[in-house]
Amino acid sequence: MNKENRQAVLDKLNSLGIHYEMVEHEAVFTIEDIDKAGTFDRGLGCKNLFLRDASGKRHFLLVAPEHKEVDLRSVRSQLGCSRLSFGSEERLWNCLKLTPGSVSPFGVINDKDCKVEVVLDRELVGKESLGFHPNDNTATIWISFEDIKKVIEDNGNSITYIEL
Repeated sequence: MNKENRQAVLDKLNSLGIHYEMVEHEAVFTIEDIDKAGTFDRGLGCKNLFLRDASGKRHFLLVAPEHKEVDLRSVRSQLGCSRLSFGSEERLWNCLKLTPGSVSPFGVINDKDCKVEVVLDRELVGKESLGFHPNDNTATIWISFEDIKKVIEDNGNSITYIEL
């Protein structure tokens, strides 16, 4: 558990006056782990994919409903970029100061230069209860779509909406 990463998220939420609920649980690394643990029982859980383009110059954080299929070709087409692949553990750390299994949109608070582009599936818009790790996979924070959008915008990262 990375208590500093989690505390930074809680501090950000509190500073923005955002209402949230945090639930602690065993460490989970995949949607399958989350399903087994029953972690996403308070709303719509989300999966978060850290991606890069073929040149490695653009980095994306794709946020989608937990069980939705992600077709990277379709995502690439909608973003107007070159071939997409998963970013390495080293890139993830360099861009968001996160480790695999703890990726979430809250990672943008570690992206001081706002280099990571956040990509949101349109299905998330308007949801009242979305579940994300607080940059630590031993807890889930439940927050509204409008409030997670507020966190991203407050940091200055760009947001693109796509249809998955």
